[in-house]
Amino acid sequence: MNCAILQPSYLPWRGYFHQIQKADVFVFYDDVQYDKHGWRNRNRIKTPQGTQWITIPVKKKGNVEQARPICDVEIDWDRDWNRKHLSALMLAYQHAPHFGDFKELLQNWYSSPPAKLVEFTINTTMEIAHRLGLGHKTFLRSSALQVPGYRTERLIEIVKAVGCRHYISGPSAEAYLDQELLKQAGITLEYMRYDYPEYPQLYPPFDPHVSILDLLFMTGKNASKSIWEA
Repeated sequence: MNCAILQPSYLPWRGYFHQIQKADVFVFYDDVQYDKHGWRNRNRIKTPQGTQWITIPVKKKGNVEQARPICDVEIDWDRDWNRKHLSALMLAYQHAPHFGDFKELLQNWYSSPPAKLVEFTINTTMEIAHRLGLGHKTFLRSSALQVPGYRTERLIEIVKAVGCRHYISGPSAEAYLDQELLKQAGITLEYMRYDYPEYPQLYPPFDPHVSILDLLFMTGKNASKSIWEA
């Protein structure tokens, strides 16, 4: 059984879903520290004016930004971000070949997002996974598993807790994963290799590092051919 463990992200890129596709069990690593300038609450889309960030505003604790787990981060509803994100997506992609297939889904997402950031990002990620034919995968949250430990030791305990013996990791983790510890625990390790083909985008030049929505709007049901079937 294969396991992948990734922090929840906002409308992640295609490599995130490739990792889901390769895993039998996918764990949202939602109880590690929230990184303010990462991908937890933001992503990029293609527009006629170039690549644009869309960011979900989150509440601070008190008057300063304090360390806290991702699962505790709340969306800041003093800002009209959901209407702006929906409008940005509709303006950017209304002429995309398959945008109409997802328009109602987008409207549902942004009509009443929940208070917690993870509730929105995890739910939307799972819906996208379902559209990609990955709805049969087992999705779990690390916060629900209540597995102790730090760094590689904790990853090992999570992999074991969900009944897996093979761990699929992103390539950036190669710098800090303790491979010897994994070997001693009887867990085999595989690093993702992201080598994807280009696909048609509305606004050249091609940018591979944008939200999965760009690929879905442009290729529809054929999206997997530009990820794991490439």
